[in-house]
Amino acid sequence: MTEIWTEVGIALSAATLAAAAVIIALKYWPPRGAKRGSHAQQGPSEELQRRIERVRSIQQETEETRKEAEENRANLEQRLLEIAGMSREDARAELTAQMKESSEEYLEELRHDLLDVPEAQVEARARAVLLAAMQRVGSTPMSEETSTTVSLPNDDMKGRLIGREGRNIRSFESVTGVSLLIDETPDTVLLSGFDPVRREIARVTLEALIKDGRIHPASIEEKHQEALAEMDKAVISLGEEAIRKLRLSSIHPEIVSLLGKLHFRHSFSQNTLDHSIEVAFLCSLLASEIGFDPVLAKRAGLFHDLGKAISHEFEGSHASAAAKILRHHGEPPEVINAVAASHEEVAAESPYAGLVMLADSISAARPGARADSTEGYIQRVRSLENLARGFEGVKDCYALQAGREIRAIVDPENVPDDQAKRLALQIRHRIENELQYPSTIKVTVIRESRFCETAK
Repeated sequence: MTEIWTEVGIALSAATLAAAAVIIALKYWPPRGAKRGSHAQQGPSEELQRRIERVRSIQQETEETRKEAEENRANLEQRLLEIAGMSREDARAELTAQMKESSEEYLEELRHDLLDVPEAQVEARARAVLLAAMQRVGSTPMSEETSTTVSLPNDDMKGRLIGREGRNIRSFESVTGVSLLIDETPDTVLLSGFDPVRREIARVTLEALIKDGRIHPASIEEKHQEALAEMDKAVISLGEEAIRKLRLSSIHPEIVSLLGKLHFRHSFSQNTLDHSIEVAFLCSLLASEIGFDPVLAKRAGLFHDLGKAISHEFEGSHASAAAKILRHHGEPPEVINAVAASHEEVAAESPYAGLVMLADSISAARPGARADSTEGYIQRVRSLENLARGFEGVKDCYALQAGREIRAIVDPENVPDDQAKRLALQIRHRIENELQYPSTIKVTVIRESRFCETAK
């Protein structure tokens, strides 16, 4: 069989060699009947005619050789089909199957070499990257309270704040948009308002009124205007300070102002601006560890909660509102998508979205980051475990990672594999519908059978 294919190869090669001979003849071969060096005495038209005749002769020989090779190939192919006892279609199908099989084996070997890295090695590498980033960011625990209280020099000041028939307190609440709560607590009043920036302006206004001593509707408006101007300067200063810490540049002034406003917002008592700065540092470090652009990662991490400072005029979630602002001011597409996808509301189009989500979880979950009482924590974990235990077939369950993961162990005799998969989905839906929790909760259903014997 090998000899037959060798003959086919020799026959096909002959046509190729003959074609090459045409080129060589045009350049170097003398015409028939002429000696080397004699063409110089001949006229150019005679020399050209001789060469044309020679080329035609070679072309004719080449065509004959090609036809002969084609005949030999057809004869050899027919002989092979007769020897194998197959038709042309069967032979083609067999050859295709053999090539597919050999290709699949090669691809499987290639996949094994490139992708089948031991799981322990992957996990060790991931832990090393996370630890390298976390160890380089040392932030202090957040301890600020969400409520705003203002101290008074004495209890007589409460009556002056209320004013005759309550005109001062009504004017204060109308101008600032914040409620002023005066109760029996000695030397203290409480400012209550949904907008933390307004609440801070009201605090500055109230402290200025107390210091000045003149409290009436006109002075309230005057101090409020001064507090507004002071707040504008403070907001820009806070935003610029955050940018200087991160060594970023080319950020639009409106974005700088929104960053400053994040200082007055808190999530579970965690200052949002400090949290954003920490996420930016973590994104930068993680990106450097795995070979991505640390500057883009830093910008995405800093802006991921920017929407929390945007007013209600922008529709949608805070992630989508922030993405609109960033797009309007010409931020890179990778940054815009990472911010929009930070809460998995849109599909991630680059690795920077994953970096932001990972850094956000690290910053929120580290010890001391968010204020939470022991009783509240225990209650939340118990609620999570009790919810999972309420499903049929669940023998036991455990909340892990401070309530960020729930593992339910089911009875393998009563719960088949397909039902265990549906059970994980059902637990997830009940958690989303019934519980209040920060970030995400991973649901794992474990179905395991063990058979043990002892050889004696």
